[in-house]
Amino acid sequence: MTRAIMTADLAILYEHPQWFVPLFAALDRRGIAYRALKPGTAFDPADPAPPAPLVLSRLAMSAFLREAEHPIFWAQSLFAQWELAGARVLNGTAALAVDTSKARQLALIASLGLAIPATRVVHRAADVPAAAEAIGFPLVVKANIGGAGAGIARFDSLDEVRAAVADATLPTSIDGVLLVQDYVPARGGTITRIETLDRAYLYAIEVAGGGAFDLCPADACQVPGSAITMVAVEPDRALRDAVEAIARAASLDLGGVEVMIDDRDGCPRFYDVNALSNFVAKPQDVLGWDPHDRLVDRIARWLDETRMRASGIEEVR
Repeated sequence: MTRAIMTADLAILYEHPQWFVPLFAALDRRGIAYRALKPGTAFDPADPAPPAPLVLSRLAMSAFLREAEHPIFWAQSLFAQWELAGARVLNGTAALAVDTSKARQLALIASLGLAIPATRVVHRAADVPAAAEAIGFPLVVKANIGGAGAGIARFDSLDEVRAAVADATLPTSIDGVLLVQDYVPARGGTITRIETLDRAYLYAIEVAGGGAFDLCPADACQVPGSAITMVAVEPDRALRDAVEAIARAASLDLGGVEVMIDDRDGCPRFYDVNALSNFVAKPQDVLGWDPHDRLVDRIARWLDETRMRASGIEEVR
């Protein structure tokens, strides 16, 4: 699908067929021309021409759930080529490198002095029992690259872990890396997802999933009978500052960070960085405003900045 003419200054690479309809509609309302690109064709690594001076990545880590021949690693090389060709890729290679590794996310968060769940990272199933003994029970084993709660299993004893190893029923990750992680009892059974735009706080929602691991808040994730509930919240300044620090360190132009309050000690534990923010379902009902409008406002300014750089004009701040 291509919107507007080939000379549009904005291109959007996306994979999910439904999540970005509201974004496209908001751009159309503002009269901002763009090319909407879907993975599916070969690219020439020697091609010097990116699709547009400004590219927005809307690539979801859950892509592997929808297509066995997913574009996640293909896109890493594609974004690198576009950046080398002079395009500005929003949520480009630096952000994608963080998005594609929960282990890297946790290391980044811990390097900022923030708390994470106790974790061990392994690449062999045989190493999981020893890692589990080091963590203690209950625990979860999760895929290094997941999405929509995929690749997460809870274990309550070492016997259960050993049986899963013997039966080859442990979760798997498309990169072969697994995390063995403390099962944190989240206070009130809820997690908080804090969204950022251009490294700054945008909004936060409290999500309860009835014990489920899939806490995707978007329209396309909501199905009849879903136990997920969402409510807007205003996190305290410390949490907002922490999330903005994570967004800066992760090179997130747009993205969400998930945190839960450990009911054992009241400590906020950050555990997930998600560069794919498709925003909350029914935003007018939950938030009272539509974050797509603010995203489009920032895209318009990014476009202006890109055009100014192309014409040799320095932005005045």
